[in-house]
Amino acid sequence: MTLTYPKNGDTLTLNAEVCIGCGACVDVCPHAVFRIVKGKAEIARKATCMECGACAMNCPVGALSVKQGVGCAGAIIVGKLRGVDPSCGGSGCCGSVKNDASR
Repeated sequence: MTLTYPKNGDTLTLNAEVCIGCGACVDVCPHAVFRIVKGKAEIARKATCMECGACAMNCPVGALSVKQGVGCAGAIIVGKLRGVDPSCGGSGCCGSVKNDASR
């Protein structure tokens, strides 16, 4: 039997036209997927996205979309199979990031 897992970042999309360049995605991403270039967010390292959903939850204009939990599930499964902790970024991941209304 062959096991397959979702690829990291498969569901992550960014609408650069809507982005206001606030940097919230850069601040909350546990794997440094984003960077700000010329006043707009850019996906710099899509393959490192674990699809935790923190970026989309914290984007004030809805420029980001991701199917939350897909990558986290993959990290948990791989961790269990390898007998190690999930590689999902530690605290602040897997949906535990709260939306900071003070931004």
